[in-house]
Amino acid sequence: MADPPRRWSCSDLLKLFTLLGMLCAPGKGQIRYSVREELDKGSFVGNISKDLGLEPRELAGRGVRIVSRGRSQLFSLSPRGGSLVTAGRIDREELCAQSAPCLVSFNILVERKMKIYGVEVEILDINDNFPRFRDEELKVKVNENAAAGTRLVLPFARDGDVGANSLQGYQLSSNPHFSLDVKSGPDGQKHPELVLEQPLDREKASAHDLVLTALDGGHPARSSTVHISVAVLDANDNAPLFTQGEYRVSVPENTPVGSRLLTLTATDADEGVNAKLTFSFRNEEDQISETFQLDSNLGEISTIQSLDYEASTSYLMEVVAQDGGALLASATVLVTVQDVNDNAPEVILTSLTSSVSEDCPPGTIIALFSVHDADSGENGEISCSIPKNLPFKLEKSVDNYYHLLTTRGLDREETSDYNITVTVVDRGTPPLSTENHISLKVADINDNPPTFSRSSYSTSISENNPRGVSIFSVSAYDADSGDNAQISYSLAEYTFLEAPVSSYVSINSDTGVLYALQSFDYEHLRDLQLWVTAKDSGNPPLSSNVSLSLFVLDQNDNIPEILYPALPTDGSTGVELAPRSAEPGYLVTKVVAVDKDSGQNAWLSYRLLKASEPGLFSIGLHTGEVHSAGSTGQRFAQAEPGGGCPGPWPAPSLGHYHPHYRCRG
Repeated sequence: MADPPRRWSCSDLLKLFTLLGMLCAPGKGQIRYSVREELDKGSFVGNISKDLGLEPRELAGRGVRIVSRGRSQLFSLSPRGGSLVTAGRIDREELCAQSAPCLVSFNILVERKMKIYGVEVEILDINDNFPRFRDEELKVKVNENAAAGTRLVLPFARDGDVGANSLQGYQLSSNPHFSLDVKSGPDGQKHPELVLEQPLDREKASAHDLVLTALDGGHPARSSTVHISVAVLDANDNAPLFTQGEYRVSVPENTPVGSRLLTLTATDADEGVNAKLTFSFRNEEDQISETFQLDSNLGEISTIQSLDYEASTSYLMEVVAQDGGALLASATVLVTVQDVNDNAPEVILTSLTSSVSEDCPPGTIIALFSVHDADSGENGEISCSIPKNLPFKLEKSVDNYYHLLTTRGLDREETSDYNITVTVVDRGTPPLSTENHISLKVADINDNPPTFSRSSYSTSISENNPRGVSIFSVSAYDADSGDNAQISYSLAEYTFLEAPVSSYVSINSDTGVLYALQSFDYEHLRDLQLWVTAKDSGNPPLSSNVSLSLFVLDQNDNIPEILYPALPTDGSTGVELAPRSAEPGYLVTKVVAVDKDSGQNAWLSYRLLKASEPGLFSIGLHTGEVHSAGSTGQRFAQAEPGGGCPGPWPAPSLGHYHPHYRCRG
């Protein structure tokens, strides 16, 4: 007797999954784990911190997180324990249907390193699904003259589990006329068939009731049943026959809705109603009935909704041809969907730096992104590029991830921001493409000193100016930005005429406007040489200097000064002698005067304001020379006896000197 099936205890299962976890330990380039479906949220999957070479407390500090595309997150990270745990209950059948193994792939990003690690988790099946028939009852018709060995196709059951937990076989209730045979179809599905063992006699028994049980291989096993009612019909001794046992057709996914895909052909050697064939799907899934339509009279299969290669690459269906006498034949139909390039590539930004310093070294990582195309073959092959005239390049990482890096130093003053277009193109016909724009700002460093608009400046101010008056304004420009471009102005300090230059002029540190701190005197100070410094607020600050020549302009603020002849100090009138015999034009004397001003303000002219004897003397307008205008002898003689000289003459006025003469014989 065979040994009874082993029943696994909880401790045995724990040891089994521990062993599976060891077998699925992370290999080179890929971290692999396995976990049973339907575990509670927070169930342990694997020690991810150990496999990443990190301490558990480093998970949060290094910005470790899970990145996955287009799917709800099934797993999460436990920072405290450094483990990968389930984010909720996982239903393997909902996730992978009948696919085995059921693998979930995602990536783990270490943000601080900008590194991606691939993780693959196998979802292990548990026996949580019963085998299921589509219907609870089935009516089967069979002719009474059917020969022994006649086979009647029965509905098969479906089990959402896989492997040993999936459907393993069928059992038929005891009946002397029928036995059960099970065949495997091209899709691996087990198809039960009812085999006639003994001839039937409708007059003795017009119906037979059977029970078909489907069993899976779980521990304990699960099962379901369908009740079969076999109706015995009067003789119809020819069953329909398909021209092919299996039909295959391949169509592109963009086939228009309503297109006829193929026509099934079957014949029946009988006549009349027994040769009248009708076609129908059998055991069709909802997906089949929602996608295809079968003409019951013509056997034509057409589409009733669009095909999508990305949703399903093929459809396997069973078609039955039944005559009026209830005999039938079946054929399988395999519709293969061809991919067309109907999905544009997509770009998914994982990590992005929005600003980078202009002194960043070549090779600085700007962004990390992945590319994906839902199509297959060449339609899903992607090339990725950026414009060539930019100081950036793309570098492929793992699993269709790309790094965007700098190729050389950046200059904010040349380009302060970039709009980088990432273009991904597939190899389909025609190719489809997608553009994604990455904006990057270049942060300023203090690499430009302030610059003046001129190499030197000069200006002037009239003497006797009011104190505090504005003299001049200098301006410098800094190509940097922010504090690096904030300029302050100052004057270089030195001593001039035994006084600091800051006692003469001041400058507004914000505006660059210079002000006079004293009233200038041209006769004391004619020019002043200044050095202006413009300094920015960077760290460290940069500066530049420019020279400024300040000239003091003269004003007519000084009266002429008589140097000769000198006036007597006792208050008397000066005396000059002229011979009595002097002829006209005789040089009597020359008046010498100076003016402390300059230019036109120092130009002197001479004239006589009043004379006791008009016309006796003349004075040169510009020379100051006093000449006799006529013969002096007679006039002097006339003046001697009793003729005194006139009283004091008027005093000198500004710009002219009037000599005082005494009459003399």
